[in-house]
Amino acid sequence: MDTALQERLHLALLAQRRAFEAERMPSYEVRRDRLLRLLAMTRQYGDELAAAMAQDFGHRARQESLLADLFTVEAGARHAMKHLRRWMKPRRVATPLHFLPGRNVLMRQPLGVVGIVSPWNYPYYLAMEPAIAALAAGNRVLIKPSELTPATSELMARIVAEHFRAEEMQVITGGADVGKAFTELPFDHLFFTGSTAVGRHVAQAAARNLTPVTLELGGKSPAIVDRSCDMDLTASRLAFGKLFNAGQTCVAPDYLLVPRELVEPLSQRLMAEMGRLYPHIAGNADYTAIATPRHLARLQALVDDAARRGARVLRTHDEQPDPAQDRRLVPALLLDVPPDATVMQEEIFGPLLPVVAYDQVDEALAHVNAGDRPLALYWFGSDTSVRDHVMQQTHAGGVTVNDCLWHLGQEEQPFGGVGASGMGAYHGEWGFRTFSKEKPVFLQSRLAGTALLRPPYGATFERLLALLRRISG
Repeated sequence: MDTALQERLHLALLAQRRAFEAERMPSYEVRRDRLLRLLAMTRQYGDELAAAMAQDFGHRARQESLLADLFTVEAGARHAMKHLRRWMKPRRVATPLHFLPGRNVLMRQPLGVVGIVSPWNYPYYLAMEPAIAALAAGNRVLIKPSELTPATSELMARIVAEHFRAEEMQVITGGADVGKAFTELPFDHLFFTGSTAVGRHVAQAAARNLTPVTLELGGKSPAIVDRSCDMDLTASRLAFGKLFNAGQTCVAPDYLLVPRELVEPLSQRLMAEMGRLYPHIAGNADYTAIATPRHLARLQALVDDAARRGARVLRTHDEQPDPAQDRRLVPALLLDVPPDATVMQEEIFGPLLPVVAYDQVDEALAHVNAGDRPLALYWFGSDTSVRDHVMQQTHAGGVTVNDCLWHLGQEEQPFGGVGASGMGAYHGEWGFRTFSKEKPVFLQSRLAGTALLRPPYGATFERLLALLRRISG
């Protein structure tokens, strides 16, 4: 990366750091104003943002952009404004008896300058949702969006500059070299959404500055179908969850675990439901294209590899769009997939869905637990004892029962990964806490019993210590 660009990055960080030093604890009014401007920006430019995302993808369903990228940001901003005063308020914390009449208070302070690295698949939402939390917590924000969505990234840079001073929030565009240099800056917190492989490099870069990180990654999120499920309901909701944004979603169901005797009937219902949602593929305005030719080629290679290894490929439609003209990919179910197939080793991130048979539920759980801990897990059924067993015996970043994706939209719940699918969490108050230092403060009283614990030590100290041991046991 050239020296001028490196200097630009450091100057942007320095300007925000100086601004933070001049206003270390922004008032409620200042923070609310910033959130109002972000909300107004989203509403004012919603149509342009949806058009930019469609341009970047080759085609993206307008309704998916309105729902997943724009409505979610509006909802997050409104939620933060509604609860901001309570989040900012110092909290009384219980004080042990032997420290009374002193008292404990937990004070929430902004960290300083937050760096956000956002991906291409939901380019506005995954930049602005963490920004909402960072601004609510009183921080300054620098955002590096994906170079794979250049129209959206450039539009974000322009509209953020219209609504925010550079020392409040700024979007920095550029390629992978800019992204690498960005993650090496000494932020007070670095927030990254992307692949597990890149997340490892981001964590290493941040560690050199002792910068704390939140990593929102991905992985192979399973959907476990129980024998007690409603087959039609299950097929309908799986089809939507898998094909929304053409499967280019970090929490999309990556593969199904299905009782052996239900594999064929559920597969047929899934095929029918996918065909009902999208009666045709080529030119379908409701169906999103694969983001880049490289991603499309990778998905096609996954299907070819699985077929060569003996998998059955069930395509939902007979048509095959010309990839040079239309990157919409025909959905496919993959049955009898051998475990060493690449599609069973890598996160898919597209409209391909392997179906894996099991006989007993513990076989399904063993399959899930043998891999990295996923970002999401889905369970379909009505037997609550089986459901509770699955919840207790698996780890995942989050769970939706009898549906897909929707746990991501819960502002009152934390969203984040576990293990290889990420670390840390955000959304709602959880995001506010991520970008705050919760500073414990002990307020000592003028009359303090701790004076009896000072030298010179003697019998009084011994008796008091013995008493403290009894009352604290």
